[in-house]
Amino acid sequence: MTKLHEMMSLFGVTEEDLKRLISIALSKGGDYADLYFEHSISNELSLRDKEVNGAGSHIDYGVGIRVLSGDRTGYAYTEITSLREMEKAAKVASGIANGNFKATEPIVVSPLLFTPRYSALLPWEDHTISDKIPYLQELNTIIFEADKRVNKVIARISDSTTKILFFNSLGVIAFDNRPMASITATCIMESEGKVENGSASRSFRCGYEFLTKEIINEIASEVVTKTALSFEAIQPSGGEMPVVMGAGSSGILLHEAIGHSFEADFNRMNTSIFSDKLGKKICSDEISVIDDGTIFGNRGSISFDDEGVLSQKTFMVKDGILNSYLHDRISANFYKTAPTGNGRRESFRYMPLPRMRATYMESGKSKEADIISSVKKGIFVDNFSNGQVQIGAGDFTFFVKSGYLIENGKLTKSVKDINIIGNGPDALADIVAVADNSQIDNGTWTCGKEQYCAVSCGMPSVLVSKLTVGGIN
Repeated sequence: MTKLHEMMSLFGVTEEDLKRLISIALSKGGDYADLYFEHSISNELSLRDKEVNGAGSHIDYGVGIRVLSGDRTGYAYTEITSLREMEKAAKVASGIANGNFKATEPIVVSPLLFTPRYSALLPWEDHTISDKIPYLQELNTIIFEADKRVNKVIARISDSTTKILFFNSLGVIAFDNRPMASITATCIMESEGKVENGSASRSFRCGYEFLTKEIINEIASEVVTKTALSFEAIQPSGGEMPVVMGAGSSGILLHEAIGHSFEADFNRMNTSIFSDKLGKKICSDEISVIDDGTIFGNRGSISFDDEGVLSQKTFMVKDGILNSYLHDRISANFYKTAPTGNGRRESFRYMPLPRMRATYMESGKSKEADIISSVKKGIFVDNFSNGQVQIGAGDFTFFVKSGYLIENGKLTKSVKDINIIGNGPDALADIVAVADNSQIDNGTWTCGKEQYCAVSCGMPSVLVSKLTVGGIN
């Protein structure tokens, strides 16, 4: 039995069943229809109060059926994949779309050939809770031994395995086995009545091989360092000033304040500030911004998207020019271009939307040290938490967990609990130096846009000539 037939067997369907469901979905007319089958097993193990005392498992299973007809979309799903229930869902989706064109040509099935973007060398289903417990215990021990001020550690290991079967009216059939692994740790310290906390995480698409002593030591070192630094940090004076954004996790500002504005649905509906800027210069020639689904093992990578489109590397900004939006099939049809492999969904219960994958800026030519030394008075930020963005205007506010003052070209006092306020397009245009140290932050980033998807982000260190820093007035 081939892997494709194994996947069809998992969902209890045959090739003829798939064709029949597409036929029903298009029975009232439509331009396109697809079926998205999903079987997902997720597990979580948690530690609190020095004990591994929480565990949970969840299985999700079902199929979503979509019909596109002009500007209308019909969508229905069922958690029962009997042919009778799936036919009902197909009829509902067909009735919602209610198009004019009816397909008459028979469907010729064509398996999608793709390059795998991840693997699970040691499948999660072959390992038990007992195998994972020692890693949380070791993480707890290392953190407590690293600093006498530690009084609490909260840690979690989570894993999931998602099996996908996809079929559409174009005859494309594809299957995938998508693993995910994550570790998070929060450290709480107390000293002389003052309490501080910090967090660290790692996440990749891989199997049990993810759990190693090296990654436990890495997370423990990071979370202790972050938390300890907070005791020394001050809240600086606020105002407009130069801001150096550190490599890696500063990419979250790139994702939120700029990346969402490049998603084609916002531009198709003219709600993005970049709606009329395709092909135009929007920033320095030194800047190229990429959304990439092909980085092997990356949290945001996908072998193909949730519309059966091969994953790819998309230059949103190329040498300062707005080169491409991020497209699903709907927006690609509107713009008369090819989809970019960005049609993603949280689960079979949701329709796909244009979504980011791994979003980052390419390296420039400057050295981070030279960028910092060029700033007389400003701040360096490298640890963001939550933020808010208005897609239409591009205005953003981000909370900075930690960073440093820059005084006369040197990093001096550590700072914390400040807001960075600005406008995405303006901030992009105001980047005046890009370092040669681009890196991806491999934390547990999750993007919310009506639904949730795993993503990653990154960037090199950059100098933004002016942003508003919310601190002490």
